[in-house]
Amino acid sequence: MKSTKSLFLAIALIMATSFAAFAQLQTPAASPAASVSQVVGFTKISIDYSSPAVKGRKIFGEIEKYGVTWRAGANAQTIIEFSTQVSVGGKTLRAGKYSIFMTPAESGEWTVHLNSKAASVFSYMKEGKIDEAAVAADDAVSFKVAPVMGGNTERLQYHISAENNKVAKVTMAWEKVAISFMVDTMVDQKMEGFKSAF
Repeated sequence: MKSTKSLFLAIALIMATSFAAFAQLQTPAASPAASVSQVVGFTKISIDYSSPAVKGRKIFGEIEKYGVTWRAGANAQTIIEFSTQVSVGGKTLRAGKYSIFMTPAESGEWTVHLNSKAASVFSYMKEGKIDEAAVAADDAVSFKVAPVMGGNTERLQYHISAENNKVAKVTMAWEKVAISFMVDTMVDQKMEGFKSAF
């Protein structure tokens, strides 16, 4: 009798443990976290973002409306970080973190915003959408970029290429669109600074 009770108790304990483990099991994220980094010249460039999938939808023009500023990813804001001072869009940016926003256009150039506040994207939300004026007020730099149309990229991706190891090309690709911009890591200026220090 005791052995039967012990057996039932052991089975109950195993089942309870299994249910607890199952309850803690998380399903895969719809837009999983992703990151990419590349050293160019003296500068490490890193991008942290979430990677949503197309899943048969029309993304630009429907999910992400034309003329409406978008966080250039999903879930939280997309963050780009420079380990040293760089030049982007003709403007010098100090080392640090910046939020990337984009404003898609139906025809012509998109606007890319590198925002000086790497705070929560939700701080810019107003009536269910991003407050574009608030984003623009915090832009460290914004500039126009012509989209390149190509093959389908199912899951949003960022790429960083070293180009000539002085200038980096940063590309966001999703659906049939690629948006690229150049980051000058100011190698020559930094070398001049080193020389003048000695």
